[in-house]
Parts: sequence; C-alpha cells; structure tokens
Amino acid sequence: MSYSFEYIDIILLAMIAGFIFLRLRGILGKRTGFEGKSPAKFEEVLKKVQVDLPNKNNQIFDDKAQKEFISGAKIAYETIITDFSDNDNKITNSKPLLNKEIYDQFNKALKDRSDRGHYAEITFIGVNSAKIKEHKKIDKILNVTVDFIAEVITCIKDKDKKIVSGDPEKIKKIYDTWVFSRDTTSTNPNWQLVNILT
Repeated sequence: MSYSFEYIDIILLAMIAGFIFLRLRGILGKRTGFEGKSPAKFEEVLKKVQVDLPNKNNQIFDDKAQKEFISGAKIAYETIITDFSDNDNKITNSKPLLNKEIYDQFNKALKDRSDRGHYAEITFIGVNSAKIKEHKKIDKILNVTVDFIAEVITCIKDKDKKIVSGDPEKIKKIYDTWVFSRDTTSTNPNWQLVNILT
C-alpha cells in the first residue's frame, strides 16, 4: 500500500513541476523587443488591429474603440518597422497591413538599398507612445492619424561591413506620423497603412 502512495506523490510532483514550467515559459517567453522576423501566425496581429463598430447604422469610434485601435496600431508599427529592416528584398510579414502604394514604396526602397550593396541592422527597443492625432470618416472610409514615438538601435552597413549611417551602440528616438484606413462597410476588420506624413 505504501508503494501506491509513493506513486501518487510522484505523479502529483510531476504535475506541479509541469504547471510551474508552463507558468515560467508564459512569463519569460514573452517577446520584449526585436528578435528577428515576426511570427508566422500573422493573423493574430491582424485581429488586434481593428475597431469594433456596434452596427452599420450607428458606426462610432468611441474611447473604447480608440483604445483597442491604439493597442493594435502599436503591434502593427513594430511589425512594419522590423519587416522593413529585415535584409530581404521584399516586404513579407507586414504586407496585409499596407495598401498597394505604401507596399510598392517600401519594396522600391528595399531594392534600392540592396542594389547599393547596403544592409540594415536594427534592434527595436519599443514604442514610447502612440496617440491619435485625428480621425475622420469620409463616406464609408475611416482614416485615423497616429503620432508614434519609438526607440531603436539602427545602422546601415555596406558589403564590407563599414557603417554608412547610424550608430550600432546608440539608442535613437524616432518620431513618425502614420495614417491608417479602413472601409467601415467591409466585413474585413483589418486596417491598412495608407500614408506616412513627414
């Protein structure tokens, strides 16, 4: 009979150890900065970059919707910045978040950089702030302008690994104003970046 209790103790200890492991992995495994390409399951990001509109006859962009939008916009911002910094010749992960014009502009810039024999090194530190500057609805299109302040470590190097611009040892603060747009009559909840203001 004592052997049975020992086996039960072993099973209980194993279950506790497994629970602790899962908790630690959930806490320590969270992404805190740039760690390479964005996750393959990009749908998770797209689901967060949306606004809940109560019904088609009374479409609003209230405080709750704005808060949810900003949360998703921060994720989109980091995803787009890190995707552009990858040394591929084409935008990949963030394509669903860009309209055709911005997508083509980004790809042209990547090709030009590659043709010069340059490549980027970037560490995304984080978004310091993201604030809605304005939002306006024109017919069925809702445009939201967001001011971002973020921190990155970035530099451009040539094929000989000589620094062309930037500083790999210095944190740089960047200021961006982006315009996101969404068709409020569409069943697709995703927003797209449609303009970058200078």
